[in-house]
This record gives sequence, structure tokens and C-alpha cells, in this order.
Amino acid sequence: MTYQVIIDDQYDVTKLVETITLKDSLEQIAYQANIRLAVSASSGLPSISPGMPVRISGVPFGEKAKVPLLHPAVIWEVESSNSGTKRLSLTVYDRMIYLEKSEDEFLLPKDQTATQRLKTYAKEWKIPCATLPDTKTKLGKAVYRAQTIFSMMFADLKETAKSGGDMYHPRMMSSGLQLYKIGSNTKVHELDRLIDLTQMRTLEGAVTKVKVMAASESGSGKEVPSKVLAIEQEGVAELGTLQKLVEDDQVKTAAAAKKLAKSRLAGIQETFTVTAPDINTIRAGDAVLLKGLKLIVMSVSRDLAGAGTMTLELATAEMVRRRVYLE
Repeated sequence: MTYQVIIDDQYDVTKLVETITLKDSLEQIAYQANIRLAVSASSGLPSISPGMPVRISGVPFGEKAKVPLLHPAVIWEVESSNSGTKRLSLTVYDRMIYLEKSEDEFLLPKDQTATQRLKTYAKEWKIPCATLPDTKTKLGKAVYRAQTIFSMMFADLKETAKSGGDMYHPRMMSSGLQLYKIGSNTKVHELDRLIDLTQMRTLEGAVTKVKVMAASESGSGKEVPSKVLAIEQEGVAELGTLQKLVEDDQVKTAAAAKKLAKSRLAGIQETFTVTAPDINTIRAGDAVLLKGLKLIVMSVSRDLAGAGTMTLELATAEMVRRRVYLE
């Protein structure tokens, strides 16, 4: 095996590993690993329990030195089975899982950026930060009550994208919490050794007509129709009417409503699913090239057995913005 697994900073269990799979997605915050160990009485392995730190290292694609690929990480779940040979199945996450599973409340003033708010969350949870980019877009006042830290982070990042800013995704790296700009990887890999390629084209998720509605007003005591601020349509003749109603209390002008309506229009949805030899440095949010087309990795799952394979779900940056950041 070309990968190394260290548990509790001292137990090298690499020789006991039967399988390792890794999963990463723009719709989840924590990088996930599933590890299966075959354990014998002579292995000398101590009791493995949730909460123990774990590190998976490997040689990055195209390089020679071994580096941590999933670190810092924690064992979240341990399942034991014994049918002649004892096996341990470990579910492992990077430490961003604590932000996905923990709730708090924050009252945040307007004109902060997503970067500033990320630093606030990280400080509260004693999570070290790597060098963070300036997301620049000033956000409105936020009242976050009893929800996960990840949902707050994601709300800030979605508001940034909705306001015309760049798309970002949080990542936990060995150097600390990172805010990664979607598609900003300097090395863009070309996927040219394909095992399988599936192209999906569908009207599911398509939007050919958008109405932007004024935020509902309460207190009048009467039910009245919502005020329409803007209507935009495109592709109705070819695809039929697929209408979406949008209400956003941040939209104050007709021009802003028109811009928002246009941003929600979407024609035929097209995604690609690719299985190929593993390039172990590709993460969700990275850009790749497929047949000359630059696409964004929406999710990646990899099987590290042997030379390793990866399965990528790919879409254009515009579709990623609509599906992940504008909904």
C-alpha cells in the first residue's frame, strides 16, 4: 500500500489496512475516510475508540515525498465484526466535523465579510486558521439562533456569492482552517485516462422564468398579494415554463431584483461523472479539464486500493453557483 495510516500519533496500522475510501463534497464541510482493518491477536493493536486522532499520508500525484492527505482527523465511529478474522471499520473525518455537529448562536453586525466571520467562529472554537483570503463582499446583519457553525459559515458564503462575490469553500488543512476560492487551483489536471465517463442532461433543476418578490410585510392584518419586483425569462419557448419565485430581503431596488432574477435562470442541467486513475490531490471545488472543457469538482470519492481510482462529479462554474450557492 502506498498510503500510511497512523492512529493516536503512535500506532502505524498500515499493514492492517484492507481498504481505504475518501469522500469530499461541496455540500459537506468535513473530508471523510472509511478504513477497514484486519486485526489479529499478534498485531499488538490497542483498543481503538472514537475521539482518537488519525492521520492518512501518501505521495501526492506526480511527486515523490509522502505528505499528510487527511490531517488533522478524528475517529468518529468504530464498528467491529468477527467472522474468523476480526475486522474494524473506522469512520474518520477531518476536524471540521466539530463545526458540522456543534450548535451555537451568533449576532453579527452588518458590513462584515465572510472572512471576518470565519475568524470569529474559529476563535470561539479554538481552531487555528491558515492564511485566509479577503472575500471583500460586505454582508448584512445576521441573527443566527441555535444552528450548526457550518450552517452559519455556509450562509455567509452563499450571501457572498449571491451578492456577486466569488465562491468559497472551507477546508481543514494541516496548516489550519482554509477558505478556498472555487476553481483557484494553480495546477489544473487534465482528465485524459478515463475508465468511465457518464454525461447527464436533464430539465430537473432548470428554471426558465423567475419572479422576484418583495419581502412579506406583516402587521397590516390583511392578506395581500406579494409585490413583484422583477420578472425575467429565457428558454420558455424551447423548454416550457419552469418558474421559480425568489424572495430576498436584501434586494431593495428594481435593478438589483432584475440582476437577481437573471442569475437564477438556468437551462438544461448538465453534469459529468468520471471514473479515472486517482489523482490524490484533487479536492471538491478544484477545477479540472475534461476534453478541453474547464469544469469544477462538485464531489470526489476515491478508493485507495492498489494504484487507486477516483470518481468525480463535475459541472460548470455557473451550475455550481446556481446549485450550491444560490439555492
